[in-house]
Amino acid sequence: MAGLQRRAGDDQVTGEQAALRRVATLVARATPPEEVFAAITEEAGRLLGADMAVLARYDADGARTVVATWGSTGHRAFPIGDRIRLGGRNVPTLVFQTGKAARMDDIVDASGPVADAVRAFGVRATVGVPIGVEGRLWGVMLVGSQSEPLPAGAEARLAGFTELAATAIANAEARVELRGFTEEQVALRRVATLVARGTPPAEVLTAVTEEAGRMLGADYTTMARYDSDGTVTVVASWSSTGSAFPVGTQARLGGRNVSSLVFQTGQAARIDDYANASGPAAVDVRDFGFRAAAGVPVSVEGRLWGVMTVGSMRASVPAGAEARLAGFTELAATAIASAQARVELRGFADEQAALRRVATLVARAAPPAQVLTAVTEEAGRLLHTNYATMSRYEPDDTVTVVASWDSTGAALPVGTQAGIGTRSMQAMIFNTHRPARFDDYVSVRGPIAELARERGLRAAVGVPVSVEGRLWGLMVVGSRAGPLRTGTEVRLAAFTELAATAIANAEAQAALTASRARIVATADATRRRIERNLHDGAQQRLVSLALNLRAAQAAAAPEAAGELVRRLDGLATGLDGVLDDLREIARGLHPAVLADGGLPPALKTLARRCPIPVDLDIQVDRRLAEPVEMAAYYTVAEALTNAAKHADATAAEIQVTEGDGVLHLRVRDNGRGGAGFSHGTGLLGLKDRAEALSGHLRLDSPPGAGTALEITLPLDEPGGPEPPLRVCPPGNAGSYRP
Repeated sequence: MAGLQRRAGDDQVTGEQAALRRVATLVARATPPEEVFAAITEEAGRLLGADMAVLARYDADGARTVVATWGSTGHRAFPIGDRIRLGGRNVPTLVFQTGKAARMDDIVDASGPVADAVRAFGVRATVGVPIGVEGRLWGVMLVGSQSEPLPAGAEARLAGFTELAATAIANAEARVELRGFTEEQVALRRVATLVARGTPPAEVLTAVTEEAGRMLGADYTTMARYDSDGTVTVVASWSSTGSAFPVGTQARLGGRNVSSLVFQTGQAARIDDYANASGPAAVDVRDFGFRAAAGVPVSVEGRLWGVMTVGSMRASVPAGAEARLAGFTELAATAIASAQARVELRGFADEQAALRRVATLVARAAPPAQVLTAVTEEAGRLLHTNYATMSRYEPDDTVTVVASWDSTGAALPVGTQAGIGTRSMQAMIFNTHRPARFDDYVSVRGPIAELARERGLRAAVGVPVSVEGRLWGLMVVGSRAGPLRTGTEVRLAAFTELAATAIANAEAQAALTASRARIVATADATRRRIERNLHDGAQQRLVSLALNLRAAQAAAAPEAAGELVRRLDGLATGLDGVLDDLREIARGLHPAVLADGGLPPALKTLARRCPIPVDLDIQVDRRLAEPVEMAAYYTVAEALTNAAKHADATAAEIQVTEGDGVLHLRVRDNGRGGAGFSHGTGLLGLKDRAEALSGHLRLDSPPGAGTALEITLPLDEPGGPEPPLRVCPPGNAGSYRP
């Protein structure tokens, strides 16, 4: 008997070793796991004389799934893929709970779904051993008998088969992971190539979603952007069925769903059953028939930009999907950052070009109205707004629009006035001298807010316009779509600085013009005073002395004082000559004919006194402003004097006309030419006089071709008009009076 037992034991060991060798050969040949599992279950079942053998995998959702099965009669107890939830008291559940081998020699007292299925097959006793793969519980190997308990030591004998199963599983997983890693690297390389080529972000994000979805075997993938208004917007989408979320789909954040969880935490999130999810985004996911989803944040330059989500219609998203998605989100973030950098660079270039155009106008001393109009339009277009205005603070607590632009062409009329109120943007800037913004005009009150709402504006940003340290006005840009971008205030500041420079230049020019006009007026007044003093003082005394001298001459007896009479006659004649010279000096200081008769007779007098012939064409028959007549008179006088004394001219012509509020005067001679402003002070003085009256003097005197002198003078009342762009000093606007 002992010998027989030894021989039986030897045969058993030999058979077991042969079975293990056959399975090991399959494993070594890298046979597909399905074939290895089928061989293991059959070899183990036959070796132990069992009626059935099952190899099952533990799933993350608390169920066991059959991956291989064998029956002694050829009838399998459980089909491959059969899933039954764990629970109750049965061998697979005990192994799952303890991680150790378990047996039940009579399953009459067993419970749970697995026990019910085993009993339905007629199995009486079962033994199960765990299958561990790289330190984690992967599944269970189960053998059963329909007649009697399984042999003692069955658990130990099964261990060799489970080790081979674990090796096959590990090898298969390694191959899958390697293949998946390779596929992942290829997918990432394709996306990285698009990024490196500067492909448009929309195309890159579409490629990212598709590559990630295919790599993970997902049913759908989306890339969505978090918006400032508390919504999430789909910017790229892919679906294995072709029925993806439409690009542009929006949903409000909130509730329990992947998009909201990622937004709230800034970390990856997953929901394995959307039946329990909530919020608008969850409703959209369920409407598309998706069951589970995982999402990872997309961060651009340190800030949360959006979320990338993968989902499944059947089961939970594979474990580790979040980590594998990270490489794709990094590429997406790079594409987004690159696109933003290109946009910012293009915007910077556009901004510099716009500022350069305005600066050119300022450098050319363009009229302030033209500069301010250009500033408002350039700023409005550059910042992609719908509306832009430049307004001036007035002394009566109002603002006046001095330039306006609207993307629809319906700009606010220049000159429109409105009170600044107490809670308006105009009031805030007036009181603080700092930028201000309204992101929603709904809650704002006041006449300006009402005007903004009438024009359909929803939000606005305003910045102060300060001229030489004093608050002058403000510039406002508005949007009909929503809040303006962060940084709008800073970008506007560059335009307001140019506007302030133009205003300061205009004020300086206006002040200079007024000052020069006052100087000319003062000089003319001084001339009149000297002429009056000569006429009323020295001239009258000389006339009186001459009369007395003539009376003395008449009273003297000719025969008695012949010599005295002759001397008195000589003195009277000399006195008459001095009086004539004094009258000529007085006429030069302030021509009486100009003061009495106006410009036409004064010019006729000059022409009559000129030593050379003068052709007159005067088409002005009314009195003009005194400074204009004086400037025209002295221009003709200087021109005729130069023509007769220095140019050797033999003829001259004078043409005087008026039109469009301007006096045009032209004096031309046929002399030798070559005149210039640097040859003396006469022409330069005339030029200064014309410019002091906001006029212009032009000299054309080529050598040998005569000289032409043209002057244009505005016919408005000169003498320092109020500058068109007034400055209100800081403080209470109501206390300032121009």
